[in-house]
Amino acid sequence: MAWFSFRPYISVAQRRQMAAKTAKKMAKQGQHLFPVQPSGRAVAKSFWGLAWCKNLEAYSDYANRLPRGRTYLRNGSVIDLQVGPGLVTALVQGSSLYKIRIQIEPLLAHHWKSFRSECTGQISSLLDLLQGKLSKGVLEAITRPVGGLFPSIKQIKLSCSCPDSASLCKHLAAVIYGIGTRLDEKPELFFTLRAVDMKELVSAAASTATSSASSTAGNTALDGEDLGALFGIELETAAASTSEEKIPSKSPPKGRGKTSVEPRLPAVKRRTASDVSAKKSATAVARKQRKPSISRKKKPTPPRSRD
Repeated sequence: MAWFSFRPYISVAQRRQMAAKTAKKMAKQGQHLFPVQPSGRAVAKSFWGLAWCKNLEAYSDYANRLPRGRTYLRNGSVIDLQVGPGLVTALVQGSSLYKIRIQIEPLLAHHWKSFRSECTGQISSLLDLLQGKLSKGVLEAITRPVGGLFPSIKQIKLSCSCPDSASLCKHLAAVIYGIGTRLDEKPELFFTLRAVDMKELVSAAASTATSSASSTAGNTALDGEDLGALFGIELETAAASTSEEKIPSKSPPKGRGKTSVEPRLPAVKRRTASDVSAKKSATAVARKQRKPSISRKKKPTPPRSRD
């Protein structure tokens, strides 16, 4: 291609103005655009975004064009990026508006099944999965080159409407990095792109916990200790409950540490007016009987004189 066939250079400011003008025009036509631009210098910050970018940077075929793609992405040239099952479509503003199409083969069924069985019981919730809060073994299984969840270079087909004949132009590189930025915002799109259901990873963990609990029980019912371990609560045993229902013995317990059983008090009978009057009369009689009798002392008679 001759040197005069290339389009003239357009500065970053001019590209931004052209991108804003194009987006405004398409919005008036009723087209919904989903632009993507990193908030800072880092293209991606989350586990899924970083893992996506590092997976593509590992391939030497992409090494020369990826830096230009990062610059385009940071400048806001990717005015639209949409992710679907096995397909990414985008619009990139360069000297003209270029259409991007990236096809990614779905994850093979036997690879997905093998990965689920390997990570069974190790992913507790969808929130932990989307935030990348997983064990080291699960993270290594996700990102490994062979048998992992990320696509290989042979599973990716790239297409751009620009005149560049390279397999990976700067517009495609910008979109590839834009996918990593989008995964920071919506990590669930990774599973949409690989055409798998992320809920199967959590449901597999739940079914494993249920099957292990049922196999322990067998055909018999779980006792209190097994139920407490299964549901995470403390349950009293049957022996403790039956001992509380027994009537305590009349003999007081011996030794320290044992509580004595208090005797039952007799029922209180209501007093009537006749009972009160009878009690008063009985009290008066008792007081009279307790009074001592006063005895008179006899005066001593004087002795008779002998004449």
